[in-house]
Amino acid sequence: MTSATARKSKGGDADELERMIHAWTQAVQARDADAAVADYADDVRNFDLAPPLQHGGRKTIRDNLQGWFATFSGPVGSELRDLKIETGGDVAFAHGFNRIHGKRTDGSETSVWIRLTLCFRKIGGAWKVTHEHTSVPFYMDGSLKAAVDLTP
Repeated sequence: MTSATARKSKGGDADELERMIHAWTQAVQARDADAAVADYADDVRNFDLAPPLQHGGRKTIRDNLQGWFATFSGPVGSELRDLKIETGGDVAFAHGFNRIHGKRTDGSETSVWIRLTLCFRKIGGAWKVTHEHTSVPFYMDGSLKAAVDLTP
C-alpha cells in the first residue's frame, strides 16, 4: 500500500484518523466486512459506486461489502494515494484516491482508481465515519461511460 498523507493539523486526531483509514484498507484487502465497518457510526451514510444513490446504516454497508467481497476470488487490493486529512474540533474529513484491484470469481481482473471522501465526527469521545463517498467520473460526451481508465 502506498500513501502520501498531507495533514492540515498535525498529530493527535489526524494520526488517529490515518490509523483508522489504513485499518479500513487492511480490512478490505482481507475481505473482512466486520472490520471494514468497525469505525463507522450506526447511522453512517454511504454514497457508493453501486446503486442506489445512497446507502444508510452500518449493517447495510457491511452486508453490501460482504456481497461485493464474494465477487473476488482472492484478496481485494486497496491502494491509497494522495490522502489528505483535515481536522477541526469534533469533525474531520479525508479525501484521496483508492485503487481497487484483484481477480474476480468470473476470471476477470479489476483495476480501477476511485475517488474517496470520508467524513468523521467524534461520538462519545471516539472518531466515527459518518459519511463515505466513492465515485468515478464519467465521460460527458453523451456516452455516460464511466471513466475507469484514469489514474492519478
